[in-house]
Amino acid sequence: MEQYNVTGMSCAACSARVEKAVCKVPGVTACSVSLLTNSMGVEGTAAPETIVAAVQAAGYGASVKGAGQSASPAAREEALADHETPRLKRRLASSVVFLLALMYFSMGHMMWGWPLPRWFDGNHVAMGLVQLLLAGIILVINQRFFISGYQSLWRRAPNMDTLVALGSTAAFVWSVAALFLMTDAQLHGNMDRVMELMDEFYFESAAMILTLITVGKLLEARSKGKTTDALKGLMRLAPKTAVLLRAGQEVTVPVEQVKAGDLFVVKPGESIPVDGVVEEGASAVNESALTGESIPADKAPGDQVSAATINQSGYLRCRALRVGEDTTLSQIIQMVGNAAATKAPIAKLADKVAGVFVPTVITIAVITTAVWLFLGQSFSFALARGISVLVISCPCALGLATPVAIMVGSGLGARNGILFKTAVSLEQAGKIKVVALDKTGTITSGQPQVTDLLPAPGVTEEALMDVALALEARSEHPLARAILEKGRAEGRTPAETEDFTALPGNGLTAKLGGQTLVGGSLRFLSEQTTVSDQTRQQADTLAQAGKTPLLFARDGALLGMIAVADTIKPDSPRAVAQLREMGIQVVMLTGDNERTAQAIGAQAGVDEVIAGVLPGGKEETIRKLQQRGPVAMVGDGVNDAPALTRADVGIAIGAGADVAIDAADVVLMKSTLADVPAAIRLSRSTLRNIRENLFWAFLYNVIGIPLAAGVFVPLGLTLNPMFGAAAMSLSSFCVVSNALRLNFCRLYGREAPAQQPARDGEKDDRTCTLRIKGMMCEHCENRVRTALEALPQITSAQVSHKAGTAVITLNAPVDDQAVKRAVEDQGYQVKNVKR
Repeated sequence: MEQYNVTGMSCAACSARVEKAVCKVPGVTACSVSLLTNSMGVEGTAAPETIVAAVQAAGYGASVKGAGQSASPAAREEALADHETPRLKRRLASSVVFLLALMYFSMGHMMWGWPLPRWFDGNHVAMGLVQLLLAGIILVINQRFFISGYQSLWRRAPNMDTLVALGSTAAFVWSVAALFLMTDAQLHGNMDRVMELMDEFYFESAAMILTLITVGKLLEARSKGKTTDALKGLMRLAPKTAVLLRAGQEVTVPVEQVKAGDLFVVKPGESIPVDGVVEEGASAVNESALTGESIPADKAPGDQVSAATINQSGYLRCRALRVGEDTTLSQIIQMVGNAAATKAPIAKLADKVAGVFVPTVITIAVITTAVWLFLGQSFSFALARGISVLVISCPCALGLATPVAIMVGSGLGARNGILFKTAVSLEQAGKIKVVALDKTGTITSGQPQVTDLLPAPGVTEEALMDVALALEARSEHPLARAILEKGRAEGRTPAETEDFTALPGNGLTAKLGGQTLVGGSLRFLSEQTTVSDQTRQQADTLAQAGKTPLLFARDGALLGMIAVADTIKPDSPRAVAQLREMGIQVVMLTGDNERTAQAIGAQAGVDEVIAGVLPGGKEETIRKLQQRGPVAMVGDGVNDAPALTRADVGIAIGAGADVAIDAADVVLMKSTLADVPAAIRLSRSTLRNIRENLFWAFLYNVIGIPLAAGVFVPLGLTLNPMFGAAAMSLSSFCVVSNALRLNFCRLYGREAPAQQPARDGEKDDRTCTLRIKGMMCEHCENRVRTALEALPQITSAQVSHKAGTAVITLNAPVDDQAVKRAVEDQGYQVKNVKR
């Protein structure tokens, strides 16, 4: 999608006009214009020059984003900067000064008898001339309304400025005509007629309309500026300089000069300038700006770092991998920008209405004036009704209803590490009925871990681990890496073996100090040594739980068994429970065997397990699931890409493969399944906000236009043009302000209740919150977390020393006193346990 800046738009009718003009250009397959960000996204093969020419022919300005300027985040932030509010402030201040003087001469003197200089006594023409001059000055100050309004009317594409210009012009011209009639009446000594014509002056209305609309524009501009705060905040994160290593010297350069492959250093407290990989040093890096995760991530040689994250402790030397627009930060900014530049399907109704709204209102105003004249009312009364219709109608409220909510929603998601690529994906996510979850790397961690150590009678765990490490040290199997990782965590060093042999599908053999070591599957070990019925039963139980039992023997004597499994992520059961609470069916897709898949599915709490699915089969399975309703696919691997593309909404785990992220509609930067229900909640809240905005925008116009036209005059209800202008100004402001309420949306709701029955004296909730006193830092958090997760009933604990809380996820009922003891044994005080 090619992005363009568009200038000169003032309302939804303008954006509809630009969109219509560009869509007519040969080669354009899709066009989306955003009034909120004054931007346009175009898809197709048409040349940029042709598209710019089409926009200019429609009466507006356009340029390719980034053309002739740096496309750095700083430049993009400047493009989003609120330049309109300062101009509107100056216009409003000047208008108010002259309007106060005008109101003194018109309403102050005429209605309340406020004093005027003596030479005005009885000189009504002079008072009319003063009002003419003051109103004329205000019209000149606000000439932008007239230039834009009449230019668009000339091009037969009237906009909101046309309504304002016509209303103000009609009031001013009629007042000038009344002033000339007054001079004739005064010339002939007809003072009664002079006094009548004083009531025909609408100079204050002509000026007040412009001033009140400017007030509304100012409020709207300030509110619109807040809707892009999230995007501008991301852009401000971009570092301005980098410290490169050149010939052994540290050289500070602008970040734009960094190239892929350059060596750069980051000292404690500094921002990382570009995406790279750590070559030397270790540190904790605060990545909350990109992922929303408040706990710093530990970095060591070989780990990747991202631009705009902050090095908190150690000295890092890194090699640049991605620079400029290829960095993670730039891609996030691009995604949020694309979401703002695209249109959600729900916006089409408002766009269609906005396209014909202004011509319809002008027609209604003309008809209103003619009808009242036909009914015998005075021309001034009929004109006031027509002007009221013009100035109360608000196409902006309709045009802003959708884009402001989309921008606020996508910005809120970005702050929490949930990236919606388009407005369509933001809308569609809220309509999901079925969520299909990949198993490996999505529900599970994707990294096998040792889960059980079961030594044979008379054998210690240390002896079992020593033999296992010696055998697995030279194996490249993923299960071997799990055992080696556990050994490293315990500080063990594998012994050197001889005559190592790997028997694919069976196991391993080797010699150590003249002894024969054997390790592998139950079937293989049963051929090498005697395996008791009890051991066979234990192995079968582990297999049913989705674990892989590995048996080890030395010189024909069985030493025991080690179980390895791809463990479920701590937050997966909670996320699945939340999805089910929201009325969404959860299905797990995996290529694993049925027994392992059912075990993992049971732990996660999914509704349905579909096992033995090949990559192509996942895409076919999504097709079948779509018969039940809109489907979201959540995955992280290359093999998930076809299914992510086929699904109504593809959701990629942020730590997954690039091809999966490219194929997805939504990216979860924190790589946590808990963000799936959060994304759906955000989408639903955004949709609800859009519907509220559209409802009030339609209702305002449905009620306001008949009121302004005088339909309710028989009931004694009329509308002064000045009050109509005020109502119009407030309508757009209210729509934008309502969208800003999305910032208070709670993305992470209450957790689902546990499904296991409680025993006597125990409470059975899936989660509970502890209020803890005494935690001071992240080390305190780690101590409390470790103590809580040591309890077998607790799957995970999310601890915050700032909030003074620990939110624990349970896999079985637990007694409150046991939880309190675990924390208080570490030296902290539990104030209460809240279920």
